[in-house]
Amino acid sequence: MLRGYVLHTRPYKESSVLVNLLVDGHGRIDCVARLGSGKSSIKSILQPFQPLLFQLSGRSSLKNLYQVEAASPAVPISGEVSFAGFYLNELLVRCLSVEHGAEQLFFTYHKTLMAMAAGFNQAQLRSFEIELLKELGVMPSLTLDVTQSPIEADFYYRLLSDEGFSTALGPKSNHYSGELLLALETGKLQESDFKQAKRLMRQLLSAVLGDKPLKSRALFNKGIKKSSYSK
Repeated sequence: MLRGYVLHTRPYKESSVLVNLLVDGHGRIDCVARLGSGKSSIKSILQPFQPLLFQLSGRSSLKNLYQVEAASPAVPISGEVSFAGFYLNELLVRCLSVEHGAEQLFFTYHKTLMAMAAGFNQAQLRSFEIELLKELGVMPSLTLDVTQSPIEADFYYRLLSDEGFSTALGPKSNHYSGELLLALETGKLQESDFKQAKRLMRQLLSAVLGDKPLKSRALFNKGIKKSSYSK
């Protein structure tokens, strides 16, 4: 049996759905699942944040999903925190292709969900974004600048596309403190860093996501009053 999480589903033919999965040891896999009916229906467990056990079959990139069961109770994410969870799911669907294994991201994703359920803060999102960009091979070093000199906490840096961070003169809107970069590297972001960290990660992610806005951000802004959960 394989284990994984549902990232997204959408209707497909009669009584079936297309499912984007994050699978332990395999990364993203797309498949077709028959929902069934009555007591045999899997609709109630084929949901985000529900750990699943299942089997896959088929030789093409679009697999068939069967023998689906809950691996454990759903991760207790609800309310505003669920929007952060949907944000992670949308990032994975948008950034990962079925050709890109991303085998290690399952454990990172699972740990992030569990941490958010225990007590959410923006640092969890930033850490996940960094691990995703590392997996994609586009995360610049947070400890060395473009000249391979160590990042200094007291210096400011600007991001050079496809190169990394270069020293800059003083704080500006497109400059980032070395203290922030080192805090991101060590996972020790403070609340005072959140705004600058979010701006940096959006800049880094834009190279992967392109200009198309994330639906989870739009839903969050429309449906929930802005708070510390804002992505």
